[in-house]
Amino acid sequence: MDYLWTRSVTGRSSLMAPVCISDERSVAVSAERFWKVFSNPPAMPKVCAGFFDAAEVEGDGGPGTVVILKFNPAVKQGLYKTRVVARDNASHFLKSEVLEVALGRAGKLKTHSTETKLEATGAGSCMAKLRVECEPEDGGSLSPEKQKIILEGYFGMLKMIENYLVAHPAEYA
Repeated sequence: MDYLWTRSVTGRSSLMAPVCISDERSVAVSAERFWKVFSNPPAMPKVCAGFFDAAEVEGDGGPGTVVILKFNPAVKQGLYKTRVVARDNASHFLKSEVLEVALGRAGKLKTHSTETKLEATGAGSCMAKLRVECEPEDGGSLSPEKQKIILEGYFGMLKMIENYLVAHPAEYA
């Protein structure tokens, strides 16, 4: 784990680790079907209609690939730009470094990365596990309220994907 040295108010150096938050949610769609959408950024404007307007991908989807999702201006101004750090299609795992994101209710983050893993829990269901590592711009801690905002933002997008797939059972089958 990377640690960051920060200067305390007293002038002494202290060791400050990035904030790590995680949670999991059950999904009423198989891991394989959910992965077909989640790991396919060009599908996001369709599956998350009204939230994302466009998607651009620079690369083959593997490590180093840059993904740009443009928010619908009615939702938020700007974009969500990431770089794939690790991807394993067999285990439905994706780790991304967030390069740019529109300022949200959680405040400005200096560093930000995500890990998402889908685990099958049945023929038509899975568990979405999310881990977010971030460092607030001010180097301080992240309040429980802001941690919840970050997690709910990501799980909100996952819920949009789930809702779309449930409503369209023949797509991405």
